[in-house]
Amino acid sequence: MASITIRKLDDTVKAYLRLRSASNGRSVEEEVRVILGELIQGRPEQPGATSPSPAAAAAVPPPRAVSATGEAYVTLIIGGGIAAYKSLDLIRRLKERHINVRCVLTKAAQQFVTPLAASALSHERVYTDLFDPESEFDAGHIRLARECDLIVVAPATADLMAKMAQGHADDLASAILLAANRPILLAPAMNPLMWNNAATRRNVLQLRRDGVVMIGPNAGEMAEAGEAGVGRMSEAAEIAAAAADILRPPRPRPLAGKRVLITAGPTHEPIDPVRYIANRSSGKQGFAIAAAAQAAGADVTLVSGPVELRDPAGVTVIRVESARDMLHKVEAALPADIAIFAAAVADWRVANEGEQKLKKTAAGMPPLQLVENPDILATISKLKEKRPPLVIGFAAETEHLIDNAKAKIARKGCDWIVANDVSPASGVMGGDRNTVHLLTREGADKIGVDSINVESWPVMTKEQVATELVAKIAKTVEKTT
Repeated sequence: MASITIRKLDDTVKAYLRLRSASNGRSVEEEVRVILGELIQGRPEQPGATSPSPAAAAAVPPPRAVSATGEAYVTLIIGGGIAAYKSLDLIRRLKERHINVRCVLTKAAQQFVTPLAASALSHERVYTDLFDPESEFDAGHIRLARECDLIVVAPATADLMAKMAQGHADDLASAILLAANRPILLAPAMNPLMWNNAATRRNVLQLRRDGVVMIGPNAGEMAEAGEAGVGRMSEAAEIAAAAADILRPPRPRPLAGKRVLITAGPTHEPIDPVRYIANRSSGKQGFAIAAAAQAAGADVTLVSGPVELRDPAGVTVIRVESARDMLHKVEAALPADIAIFAAAVADWRVANEGEQKLKKTAAGMPPLQLVENPDILATISKLKEKRPPLVIGFAAETEHLIDNAKAKIARKGCDWIVANDVSPASGVMGGDRNTVHLLTREGADKIGVDSINVESWPVMTKEQVATELVAKIAKTVEKTT
């Protein structure tokens, strides 16, 4: 729902709108919407009708903006810093999750991104000035603070966090934050020395005591040449996911009491002390499934190969290197009610790992004899004891996707296969999106490819794929129990 801007109102009309909105506990913009709705329905409020007293109006929680489809609203405050460019991607990420965004840019933020860019992405007017005559005649900063479900500050600079901690309100952003009675999510971004400064640490502690939620900062290279450490703003996808978690109403926990075992990421098969055989798996899909299963109430164990991902909250994460390590840890984690094998395990390893770095010689390349790695999915699927009631594998293919996936589910003895095209053109490996096909057996007593049902899903983010897969699992578990 777009905000309403009304120009050229005379003082009498302005005074009437202020009085009426105050009496009804609404902002002027909401009051105008009510008036328009009454006119359309042919039942305008009669002059002299009894209105709530100011005390009663004050007791009513301020309204929040809700679109006609019930989608949530976020007020996004963009602070001044080079990380502000990520906030443009954050707008897109939030809208992908059907979250509407109103943007507020600080004066410093406008040195890095423009109001026009933020407006074009959010499809909403962008706010920059505390004393804007078009919005502040009805205390627009109060409206931006309360007509939303969540306030996100990204990047949250050291200066802006200091203002919040001390209760300053000398610009639009800080006034909104001081007037807010909605949840606040901060994504700090600053130089590592600023983040570790004693003053910043005190401000962070105070803000957390005040109930402010923070995500990050992450560790890594900074914009300044030669600078690295903790201070990078979290990635847009991480912030959007955190915002969605805050906005999401309490959900049922259909997997409560269930133990879920998940594998993710690649494996590294050593050739010598410095070289190894690996693949391009990022682990994002497996980690997203682990987070979704934990959110559904499951007790989740995630066995992960080498990845550069943060451990999902509430999930027991076991780090491994090779396929043999992974199989050992998977077997040790049994029994489980559900096992999901999303890891891209290397099919082969070197038969004789070099104790020292292999050197070039006049004879040419040293011979590398390969042997087959253990098949983790088939091993667990064919267990006589401790086999999980539901075993799900992944089929990462570059050609003949469905045919190969059907052959795999029949050959390995698992219950479901999630098949996806990982050819370079798809961008799946290392990317944030996935297109999957869910293959399931139509009956527990049926074997062969003819008994396999194929359900094709549209392009989704990996988090969405995880959510849909866990929902499907929950329904299946509910039927069997």
